[in-house]
Amino acid sequence: MARVALVEDEALFRDLLRVSLAQEGNLEVVGVFADPTTALAEIPKLDVDVVILDIDLGSNMTGVELGVRRRRDLPKLGVMLLSNHADPQLLSSLPRDVSGGWSYLLKRSVTNVETLRRAIEGASMGLLLFDPELTRRTRPRRTGPLTQLSPRQLEVLGLIAEGHSNAAIAERLSLSERSVENHVSRIYTTLGVDATDRTNHARVMAVRLYLEGSVTVSE
Repeated sequence: MARVALVEDEALFRDLLRVSLAQEGNLEVVGVFADPTTALAEIPKLDVDVVILDIDLGSNMTGVELGVRRRRDLPKLGVMLLSNHADPQLLSSLPRDVSGGWSYLLKRSVTNVETLRRAIEGASMGLLLFDPELTRRTRPRRTGPLTQLSPRQLEVLGLIAEGHSNAAIAERLSLSERSVENHVSRIYTTLGVDATDRTNHARVMAVRLYLEGSVTVSE
């Protein structure tokens, strides 16, 4: 049972999301806030696993700023960001000391139960992931290490960025899990990710490099 807090200044969306979250059997909504100042003070008292934050809170503090401040006090706290705008690259600009445990969803995607659940679970597990719709709109820059990845490796890396496990990627792409593991290993080597470095989460580092080396195209 994951304990979730919600910070959203738009009353209608806040209520709709609260009701939607409450219907999930493995979630418990323990706090709902309309402004970041109150949330900043109250969240540490609630033993929260994941905090869901609107990026634009209509005040002098953004959801990103609130998330960074709370993560520095609560290192195991997962943060899920919500926005009406597509800007997943902001995840690559997060301070290195809090770079894991974040997910980024478009607000319209919260009605997709699987996507919402994966975003919450991924944030709670310390991953870095973003909306599948944004993955579809992500393209490698013309220069950089991503250009050295094969189309299949880029596809696997995109699915990692969506929060899928190796087993889930194998099922989605009709590959063996060993084949996916080999692709992931080659991705790490190409991007210079040291999977043996326990001070950094390899999947988080790979996704961060994916974001740094990509652009988001408009529809």
